[in-house]
Amino acid sequence: MPLAKSSSQYEGTVVQVGNSRGMRLPARFFQAHPEFDGKVQLTVVGDGTVLMSAKPATKKKDVEDDPVVASFLAFLEKEMNAHPEDIVPADSAQLRRIATLVKGVEAE
Repeated sequence: MPLAKSSSQYEGTVVQVGNSRGMRLPARFFQAHPEFDGKVQLTVVGDGTVLMSAKPATKKKDVEDDPVVASFLAFLEKEMNAHPEDIVPADSAQLRRIATLVKGVEAE
């Protein structure tokens, strides 16, 4: 799952929509994120915390979204934007440790 270009926060309002309730978001959210133009999926990841994902019009049936991984990546992106000074290049020793950890792992 690709990370967003930058971390942004938007404030919305819960509103009555007919016999249902909906969330009203500012137009700048949809201008910045046009992928949210159709169906969305909401995953509750904790009390008061929801992960909203755009559902693409066509989706491979063999690929499952993992809301936990997506939530972790969103957290990681937020921390990287908040504390860029903590980002350091990997040294050769760390790259060797990583190579040992993933030895024999096949990726698609």
